[in-house]
This record gives sequence, C-alpha cells and structure tokens, in this order.
Amino acid sequence: MDFLQIFLAVSGVIVFFGILTYNKLVKLRQLVREGWSGIDVQLKRRADLIPNLLETVKGYVTHERETLQAVTEARAAVQSAGDASPQERGKLESMLSGALGRLFAVAEDYPDLKADSSFIEFQEALQQVEDEIQLSRRYYNGTVRNLNVTVESFPSNIVANMFNFTQEEYFELENELDRAVPDVSF
Repeated sequence: MDFLQIFLAVSGVIVFFGILTYNKLVKLRQLVREGWSGIDVQLKRRADLIPNLLETVKGYVTHERETLQAVTEARAAVQSAGDASPQERGKLESMLSGALGRLFAVAEDYPDLKADSSFIEFQEALQQVEDEIQLSRRYYNGTVRNLNVTVESFPSNIVANMFNFTQEEYFELENELDRAVPDVSF
C-alpha cells in the first residue's frame, strides 16, 4: 500500500464518520422539535380549558375577583408567548399553574361549586392535561439531553460545530413549592 491509498482510506473513514454524525445530529434535532410540539399541544389544551372553567366558577365565586383575574391574566400571558424559549415559556406556565392552584384552593370554600358536575369535569380534564404535560416534558427533556450530549461530546462536537448545531434548553416549570423542603415535626 502506498501513501495515497492510506490517505484515501483514512479520508474515506473520516467522511463516513462525518456523515453518520451529521445524520445523528439532524435526527436528534428533529426529535427535540417533535418533543416541543408535544408540549405545545398539551399547553394549548390546558389554556383552552380555562375559559370554560372560569365561567363555571364565576357563578359561585362572587368575592374572589382577584383570583379569577390572576388566572385570566396568566392565561393571556401564556397565549401571547408564541415562540418564546422553553425557559421563558416555563416561567409563564408556572405563573398559570400557580394561579390555577389558588383558584382550586378558593373553590374549597364553596361546597356548592365543589359539587357542581361541570366543575368536577373540568377539574378532572385539567388533571389529565397536567399529567400529559408532565409526560411530554419528560420526553422533550430526554431528547434535549441526548442532543446536548452529542453536541458536547468528542468527536461529534467537531461535526456539530461545523454545521452550527447548538445545545437546546430544557423545559422546566418553576414551582417553588415543589423544591421546598417539607417541614416535618413530631
């Protein structure tokens, strides 16, 4: 074997590796986009449930205008987010989750509302959507992790840098209550 054959063989292996790595990065980027789309669908489903829920609650809750207003404003902020980054979207969704939590806490003071079949149906539908959001978030964050590891790892980071593949943001809902250390006393 002469030098030219060795050079061509090594060049061929490098090109083949580059093509495989590029295709892997493209696949991972598409999975991240698919994951984000799944989250977006679930968040839209939740936002679409809220007006009907508020109409049901308004009939019973006459002195809780601040709570109803907070839910309405948080929903409007979420809907206007459009193409916001996952981090920005997470903050807005956390505000909405907090406002909904306060709404359900207020509903506890109204036995007739808690017994209303429409309210119960909306509450169950909202819980189902929340579960779907969690599943979608896990899928999305898993695909982001896979892409980010590939973008950062050697030697795939060389191909990623050549073709401008960048790391993606995780989607986290900011809920201080989830991170709080529980107070346990005996």
